Amino acid sequence: MNRINIHTVPLNKYTFYKYIRVKDYNVTYKFNFDYNKIANYNQNKIDELLNDEGIIRNKLKINATIKNAKVFIEVQKEFGTFDKYIWSFTKGKTIVNKLESLDKMPVTSNESDAMSKNLKKRGFSFVGSTICYAFMQAAGIVNDHLVNCFRYKEISYD
Repeated sequence: MNRINIHTVPLNKYTFYKYIRVKDYNVTYKFNFDYNKIANYNQNKIDELLNDEGIIRNKLKINATIKNAKVFIEVQKEFGTFDKYIWSFTKGKTIVNKLESLDKMPVTSNESDAMSKNLKKRGFSFVGSTICYAFMQAAGIVNDHLVNCFRYKEISYD
């Protein structure tokens, strides 16, 4: 499974912490992806994590994970689901790029720029446009399969 660093991507309830990988072990794996639990970490837990050799012991990233979990919960409350919020950047539609070669594949888009800006405004950290675009690809919000890839036709609705 390809995984991306959660310090850069806030995901929906089912995938919020699934994509973390740090030596095949991470604080969120250790705590079963429970963003509610992570949102309530205190200084004692932060100190414990800073001494855990199984994770990246970067205080900024640990604090960002905790803060992102709190903001994630706020977004869920505001929109009903995080899924509804995140799909709003494409009006609920999958963006289908008709790419014929990898060198034409974008790393950002107007939608990922808007998502990044809004996530930051809400208080998320480590959510730049490139990371948002990578998330959009992983979540199926954007289809960047090459047109000659068998998956392109399987997941395209055009």
